Amino acid sequence: MFTWNAVAIYQFSLEDETRPTDCAIVAGAGVDGGRPSPVFEARLDHAIWLYQQGLVRALVLTGGYSAGASASDAAIARQYVLGKGVPARAIFIEEHSTITRENIRYAKQILLRQRWHTALLVSDPLHMRRLKTLAEDDGIESWSSPTSSTRYQTWLAQARFLLRESFYYSGYLILRHTPVQNNSIPE
Repeated sequence: MFTWNAVAIYQFSLEDETRPTDCAIVAGAGVDGGRPSPVFEARLDHAIWLYQQGLVRALVLTGGYSAGASASDAAIARQYVLGKGVPARAIFIEEHSTITRENIRYAKQILLRQRWHTALLVSDPLHMRRLKTLAEDDGIESWSSPTSSTRYQTWLAQARFLLRESFYYSGYLILRHTPVQNNSIPE
């Protein structure tokens, strides 16, 4: 199962399903010293590009509080995209998630409140299979829009990321029908 999933993850990482949708859901990736981490920054830059091209009407930025942080990852991401010219009215944040499954679960609440029906999912290419499966399982009509480049540049870094994703994806497929640890959805 693990090897099969690694192949599926890699194959899906090569696909780009970008098309016009209501919004882009950007998977959080941590912050560093009050700024988005390099991985998160690449995801945000891609989402900004989608917005500037008119492919999405809004950005849903995800990410709770990193250890010791005074602002959520999503709030820091909001400041970053505001600084790049995205208007405040087009930015929605979800500040409660700490894992990818929660990113999707809590972002869905924003989609429901806004009456949006479709979303592009923004993350690193090797993260897309798991992110898309989570969105599908939560009933979000979505398509992958991976970053055009990844901060995982070396072969070794990419192999580690693929192994990590294979582990988490396989685990999710086995446990997908169990409740999220914190299953209460913040309002």
